[in-house]
Amino acid sequence: MNIDIWSDIACPWCYIGKRRFESALAGFEHRDDVTVTWHSFQLDPSLPAHYDGTEIEYLSERKGMPADRVAQMFAQVTEVAAGEGLAYDFGSVVVANSLAGHELLHLAADHGMAGAVKEALLSAHFEHGQDIGDREVLVRIGTGAGLDAGEISAALESGRYRDAVSADVERAQSLGITGVPFFVLDEKYGISGAQPVELFGQALRTAWAEANPLVMVTPDGGADEAGALNGQACGPDGC
Repeated sequence: MNIDIWSDIACPWCYIGKRRFESALAGFEHRDDVTVTWHSFQLDPSLPAHYDGTEIEYLSERKGMPADRVAQMFAQVTEVAAGEGLAYDFGSVVVANSLAGHELLHLAADHGMAGAVKEALLSAHFEHGQDIGDREVLVRIGTGAGLDAGEISAALESGRYRDAVSADVERAQSLGITGVPFFVLDEKYGISGAQPVELFGQALRTAWAEANPLVMVTPDGGADEAGALNGQACGPDGC
């Protein structure tokens, strides 16, 4: 079963959603047969490479909200994140354009390391106050996951994966995705937001059952889809 996930690095609910989805997947009996693909999405592609201000100032300016209201929102999100084992520190968050980080993710995907790099980028941004728009930070994150430093630098310098990032964004638009995180199960079921673990678990089971219908053995030794009878049985109306 294929799971496609659209998210941004600079999205606090995307990290929370990642944790909750992973918890559901860990308890899913067919987890070894699930392929997860991370897709790029930028909440604010107009951001400069570096923003001279705090996260509170940025969101207050962008949303037109009072700074104290933004601070209150951050406190609430931090509490929710803590419930998932995440230590958010909005006071140290460096506001930066996430494009280069998404390019790094596509490079990592080519080497089968997207999951590890995605985790490292989110943690660096929300827990450790690192600048995800800084080339040296990205090289350090990539090499920490096992990528080659020279290849990272060359890919970021040339913009090799910029079209791939744009393609992800365009596909999201074609699917009607306007917010992240957004999860698509087997190109059929969509889940918007950092939903509870239980909902992710139910969605995984539903998608799996539909893609892998139960096959019953018939009395003549053949096979049929669920519903064929095989000997005596009891049901709601009796035996």
